[in-house]
Amino acid sequence: MDLIVSFIIFIGAMLLCLTGGHTMVIALGVGLLCFAVTGVRRGFSAGDILGMCRSGLRDAVIVVIVMFIIGFVTGIWRSAGTISFFVYYGMEVITPKLFLVITFLLCCTLSYALGTSFGVAGTVGVIFMALARSGGVNEAVTAGVIMSGIYFGDRNSPVSSSAVLVAGVTHTSLYDNVRLMLKTGAPAIALTFIAYCFLSVRNPIIAVDERFKELLTDEFSISPWCALPAALILILPVLKVSVINSLIASIVAGTAVSILVQGESVRNVCLTLLRGYEIDGPLAEIMNGGGLISMIEVVFIVAISCMYSGIFSGTGILTPLQDRVTSLASATGRFFVTSIMSLITLGVFCNQTIATMMVNDIMKKTYIDAGSSESELAIDMENSVIVLAGIVPWTIACTVPLEFMQTGYGALPYSLLLYMIPLCYGIQKKLFGFKIS
Repeated sequence: MDLIVSFIIFIGAMLLCLTGGHTMVIALGVGLLCFAVTGVRRGFSAGDILGMCRSGLRDAVIVVIVMFIIGFVTGIWRSAGTISFFVYYGMEVITPKLFLVITFLLCCTLSYALGTSFGVAGTVGVIFMALARSGGVNEAVTAGVIMSGIYFGDRNSPVSSSAVLVAGVTHTSLYDNVRLMLKTGAPAIALTFIAYCFLSVRNPIIAVDERFKELLTDEFSISPWCALPAALILILPVLKVSVINSLIASIVAGTAVSILVQGESVRNVCLTLLRGYEIDGPLAEIMNGGGLISMIEVVFIVAISCMYSGIFSGTGILTPLQDRVTSLASATGRFFVTSIMSLITLGVFCNQTIATMMVNDIMKKTYIDAGSSESELAIDMENSVIVLAGIVPWTIACTVPLEFMQTGYGALPYSLLLYMIPLCYGIQKKLFGFKIS
């Protein structure tokens, strides 16, 4: 009963924060206190609970380091003109019947390089939605294409906070996960691309507004050097360079390009790394942002989530639920149950990070008991909770990008990749016994 009360208080705090516009850190803190009290009521001392929290935090250290470095990357890429470079040349190659295809591919490329769905939705997404509106392209279809593109990188990128989180909580290799994500997602990606080719032909753009290109060239020097920070992120992992070293190389390159090509001062570059990129004028709303400060809230969420995991593991308060889930999975399949639990936790907690943590804590016993690997759990989560977060209408992962693009839920039926990944992967596992060792 005490566990149920804790969950009710936690969910209530989440709803209050969502409706009141407050940070989720408050709700997480309330929930952490409730579950700690539950642990004490079940016979564990306060010292025991603190030890469990410390154990969970140890798992968060590398995740926190990577997230802070990602904050540096998101700021310096704006300053170096890297985002502007891809947008400018993406618009250069647009032809009427290829508008949606180019939009999808560019969103995929940038989200993979930046590892952020919100960052791409708030920059490239805003620009291409404006082009679609001015060019007579169906608004809902365009927004759905952008949603698919931004979550391609949110799921697949080695610099994505969600990919780093999944690797951290499952104790798996990030690069191995990325390789398996690309492999297991290939059929869905191919089918989505084909569908968007068809939709692109059926929804041609009438005209491309050249104003954005002029604004970009007025503010930035659109040089091939601007692509260097992104190229390093794409190439170095192939050469087996670690995540952190690849990110650092991209930051160094971005700093050099900012100073030598864009003419930024050393002082401005340092401020950009810390508090994000800031400019005035018509591009400010689109280009401003990033920096270490932008990751502070995410870091707190990840750290507190890992403390949850420590308490759940140490106290065993989720064991009854885990036993029931294990029984259901033996009858219907692990991935099916993982997907159902993903939808439930996303629907209740409205947050991709919290849902990821909860699904891991609920499902890991099931995978262990079945003799499955931690990698299989990680990939099953990447193919369920990570992408499904974008199509549950009231989650942050869905509402924020749609709000950036100023469009409604009519975009969700066209967010094909978010449906196709769990569907295709589930069919692979069911029909072909696809197993990850």
